[in-house]
Amino acid sequence: MTENTKIMGILNVTPDSFYDGGKFGDPGAAIDHAMEMIRHGADIIDVGGESTRPGAEAVSPEEEIARILPVIEATRRKSDVTISIDTSKASVAAAALQAGADIVNDISGLTFDEEMAETAARYNAGVIIMHIRGTPETMQDNPRYDDLLKEILHFLTGQAALAEKRGVKKEKIILDPGIGFGKTLEDNYRILNNIHRIKEPGYPVLIGLSRKSLIGKMIGEDADRLPGTIALNALAVRDGADIIRVHDVAEHSLMLKSLTMLKRVS
Repeated sequence: MTENTKIMGILNVTPDSFYDGGKFGDPGAAIDHAMEMIRHGADIIDVGGESTRPGAEAVSPEEEIARILPVIEATRRKSDVTISIDTSKASVAAAALQAGADIVNDISGLTFDEEMAETAARYNAGVIIMHIRGTPETMQDNPRYDDLLKEILHFLTGQAALAEKRGVKKEKIILDPGIGFGKTLEDNYRILNNIHRIKEPGYPVLIGLSRKSLIGKMIGEDADRLPGTIALNALAVRDGADIIRVHDVAEHSLMLKSLTMLKRVS
């Protein structure tokens, strides 16, 4: 079990994200939700202005910036919490970092915009490198792998090396195997059973499975996905996840406290 696992609270300021799309499109509502997540124990607030759900269409950098800037600026004024910007566009990342963000969370693993690594390095920002097969529009079109874990690790370590070459400090790089991004149901559970493999290169590992279809497909699409989310995240933490990215911060804070007590008496 990883000591001091961090909770990343999801803040989608989008109309079409798969779980909370439209809930926090108003900047005031988004800022209030950020403050609520911080009170409940979020270590990181991950602000996203473009949906990356399966089948999602891209939005312009200008629209993305208009959505995220008021939220990042206000959150920074109100709190010293770590802020990440969930984007694959270097121009959006630059605007967010100038406004006070600390980390770039790039679902493309630095592949959609060749200027992303240099942008992060210029602002001395952290970088989350995620594995994806295809794009959000195409990623679930029959994804296939010859060796899932080997291919994921090859991509992540290669992109981490690229980031370091372009000036990102090694200690600021985080790896994300990309659960739900170009993966079958079985692929997703295989990743969760092999978090130790993702940790082998020596970088912190983020797991993002909150309320995703790997849970809905197992318990029924209309069922409450929160219990399954907490259960799988607890196993991920036990197996070494350094960061868990979640919609439900309060509940996961309680889960981490429970695991901490188990660790103390083991």
